[in-house]
Amino acid sequence: MEFKTLRNIENSFRQIRLYAIVFAVLCAFVTGYALWRSHRFAEQQRQKIYVLDNGKSLMLALAQDASINRPVEAREHVRRFHELFFTLAPDKNAIESNMKRAFNLADKSAFDYYKDLLEKGYYNRIISGNVQQRIEIDSVVCNFETYPYAVRSYARQIIIRSSNVTKRSLVTSCLLVNSVRSDNNPQGFNIEKFAVVENRDIEVIQR
Repeated sequence: MEFKTLRNIENSFRQIRLYAIVFAVLCAFVTGYALWRSHRFAEQQRQKIYVLDNGKSLMLALAQDASINRPVEAREHVRRFHELFFTLAPDKNAIESNMKRAFNLADKSAFDYYKDLLEKGYYNRIISGNVQQRIEIDSVVCNFETYPYAVRSYARQIIIRSSNVTKRSLVTSCLLVNSVRSDNNPQGFNIEKFAVVENRDIEVIQR
């Protein structure tokens, strides 16, 4: 009789231990799940912006990941540089103003190219010949697989003289590096190793 009682007590202890282990595992699972959900909720809240409208109403705006817009900003940065650098009017002040703004978007390689054209008298011929030059960007191809980002731009130069209109093919290459955003550089990029790969006449139209 005593042996049977001992066996019952032992079985009871085993059951209690099993229940305790199951309860501990269940508690650990619930705790882990609660921590995971809390972390996920906190991450979602960090992606939201609350805007107070005149102190009266509360509007919710979802914050976008800045990296999503970087390819668009990179192409716009390169496009803007080319528009400033290659859009010329027969006015010295206008040329210098455009160049100054373009140099805020690039490193010394752009200035070196400008200096070379200046020494060859290119800008003097633009002014003395009353020449208008503008650029049309066809495409900007960026490689975002490696950093710095390699960029190649395809465009057309349109040079308007009193006697004719010349259309030129323009292909350039450069590298893009991340930079500080500012009023002069809103996209936060900087152009390095700027080079003209191709610049040739494709059509001349007599006026």
